[in-house]
Amino acid sequence: MIAVVDDDILVCKAVVCLLRASGLTARGFSSGQEFLESWLAERPDCLVVDLQMPGMSGVDVLRTLKLAGAHLPSIVITAHDEPGAREECMRQGAFAYLLKPIDDQLLLEALRRAVGTAA
Repeated sequence: MIAVVDDDILVCKAVVCLLRASGLTARGFSSGQEFLESWLAERPDCLVVDLQMPGMSGVDVLRTLKLAGAHLPSIVITAHDEPGAREECMRQGAFAYLLKPIDDQLLLEALRRAVGTAA
């Protein structure tokens, strides 16, 4: 299962639909907190997380997972590429960092590679 975390409901739904249309199981979450409250029970194979969200950012989610010792391949997506953001995300364990609007094929390829490294 691929967990998709984005506070923009339209983006979240679009990514979940893309993944499902590609034969993957996916579930959307509207916040980092909502995802973290269920990730142990859900046991996703990979995480797609928006960088900038109110409350808990994508980097905050990555840090929390890293501190918990979780080895969850993660792909960060963002519409606001800020200096140093990519490097910080990678430092916190992100497998890939993609800019919105998301290129569907680029996302699917990153997911396949990320899930392949977790196997």
